[in-house]
Amino acid sequence: MQPPSSHANAGGETSRRLCVYNSGFLTQGRIKRILHLAGWSVTIGRQSGDDWVGVWGAAPSAERGLAVAEGRDAPVLRVEDAFLRSLHPGRVEREPPLGLVLDRTGLHFDASRPSDLETLLLDDPLDDAAQLHTARDLMARFCRARLSKYSAYDPELPLPAPGYVLVIDQVEGDASVLASVPGPDMARARFAEMLYYAQTEHPAARILIRSHPETLAGKRSGHFTKDQAQGRISFVDGAFAPMDLLEGAIAVYTLSSQMGFEAILAGHKPRVFGTPFYAGWGLTEDEHQLIRRQRRLTRAQLFAGAMMRYPVWYDPYHDRLCDLERVIGTLEATQRAWIEDRHGWIGRDIRLWKRPHMQAMFGRQTPMRFGETRLTGGGRVMAWGRTAKEGEVCVEDGFIRSQGLGAELVPPLSLVLDDTGIYFDPTRPSRLESLIAKSPNLPDHARARARRIIQRVIAERVTKYATGAQFAPLDLPDTRPVLLVPGQVEDDASVVIGSPEVTTNAALLKRVRDANAEAYILYKPHPDVLTGLRPGLVPDATEWADQIVTDAPMASLLSQVDAVWTMTSLTGFEALLREVPVTTLGLPFYAGWGLTTDLCMVPARRGQVVSLEMLVHAALIDYPRYFDPVTRQACPIEVALDRLAAGHVTRAIGLRVLAKAQGVMASYAWLWRR
Repeated sequence: MQPPSSHANAGGETSRRLCVYNSGFLTQGRIKRILHLAGWSVTIGRQSGDDWVGVWGAAPSAERGLAVAEGRDAPVLRVEDAFLRSLHPGRVEREPPLGLVLDRTGLHFDASRPSDLETLLLDDPLDDAAQLHTARDLMARFCRARLSKYSAYDPELPLPAPGYVLVIDQVEGDASVLASVPGPDMARARFAEMLYYAQTEHPAARILIRSHPETLAGKRSGHFTKDQAQGRISFVDGAFAPMDLLEGAIAVYTLSSQMGFEAILAGHKPRVFGTPFYAGWGLTEDEHQLIRRQRRLTRAQLFAGAMMRYPVWYDPYHDRLCDLERVIGTLEATQRAWIEDRHGWIGRDIRLWKRPHMQAMFGRQTPMRFGETRLTGGGRVMAWGRTAKEGEVCVEDGFIRSQGLGAELVPPLSLVLDDTGIYFDPTRPSRLESLIAKSPNLPDHARARARRIIQRVIAERVTKYATGAQFAPLDLPDTRPVLLVPGQVEDDASVVIGSPEVTTNAALLKRVRDANAEAYILYKPHPDVLTGLRPGLVPDATEWADQIVTDAPMASLLSQVDAVWTMTSLTGFEALLREVPVTTLGLPFYAGWGLTTDLCMVPARRGQVVSLEMLVHAALIDYPRYFDPVTRQACPIEVALDRLAAGHVTRAIGLRVLAKAQGVMASYAWLWRR
């Protein structure tokens, strides 16, 4: 009897009934939802006909379902968390999983009988070149992002000096442990044996015991006690990223922990004393021979089978099944938000109407506090733009912001946090500048991701304040080069600080005309300047410009011009994405990296030549944080682009009341201002 396809319900096909005898299937909404999307209709009731019985792994509650299935000769679907689950263990924070494994024949951690995963790894050719290339990319991204089954970690903890042997503990009663050894007493003996071998096989090395996260949280006991921390043996108990510990190890010992699988991904050949799914394929040193597993696999093949083919992955932003890449992006975004926000934030000089959005974006772990002048009870201070003082973090709009201006009270989809400087101030280093300088070290998968982002931005006509805008082509000459000059707000910080020689729109236009006598010059005034609320109006712009454009969207203009001349406008960056040549008269963040013609002296620290993909990865992926207005949680850039394309952006209607209450009804253009 065959189960439904993993995507059976996506097209409206009838789901197969899955009878369960564990209330968790019904009370944990995410699990029930993933099963539904995978084609299963979860129900409590008597199994009959073509119904399947669903059980959770080898939990005690599974015995009830297995007894029913045996008595009625019914097929069993065994459900377990996938190998990337959440930031924290479910028992610690009650986070829902991002994926499940649905096994029709066994349990992946129980080698006493075959499982779907074992069968896949044995029988599938796993020779698709494109799939293996993707597997290698995602494996590298997994390691680079410090992901694990539980991906929260504290990057501020000092790592132990490298050169140690890592012994991995597991919780007592763990199903994968009991599937490897017959009973708790034998389990304790096996862990003691493992520690003994680690010492005897590495007589001069330090031995570090790594406890399970649930043990560290006080939820479940481990197999090692503090009494064993003697001589060269010690515990490495802290919220370390498993990948960091693995990189410092010279050898890894495990019974059946998933961290043994992650050790393989990190380049180790771990010593395995149990029978986990990753043992027996030639990638481990096994104490037990697994007769059925005679095939030799590469790391990419094991990863493709265990991480890409076997699990059912869930996209919480779109409430649908997805591939592994989307799950990795989800965890990268939520992990970063947890790390940066876990100690709490104090917001200084954050205007009242900005605070609800800031609270939603940065206060998920610990509520933000606003207006305080002293650090009490922990936390860091963030302040808007140039108002940040030494030791504080600058916060500013990101480069893909919203569908509409900040002056229209549209909250941003992205904000940047900079603890070094700020991107529009070239007089000092910034975090963005550092990211760009390091970008030549980006792995291939990161550059490929940046290329995909560039393609989406162009195809979906995305700019900082708009997306998808269509506009009739302008009537432009065929015989003259067409130059676009974007106007700017003249008291904007990027102009005041970043354009020391050319400081006004009039001076910019004159400079462009003097250097390009034969060109056809398009001038697009800044929208805030046109309203009369910000300085920068050029009444006699036609003295230098051939045409003034006020209503054409920037993405449309960039597809029609031959080059862009600017002081520091973000339009220059948007032009680079579309391969339009850019000349800068100031020092925007994208100048000085070999991608622009720079007429202003560039700081020596920007001597590195980078590619467009490197610049984009730094500016659009690594530097900003993105916020999903639908689920109201941190998200990757791909989700932010999805929301813009679908028109799912937040209109902060209630903020007008706050603006009115503060007596600024006549100053809407100053909202969300730097």
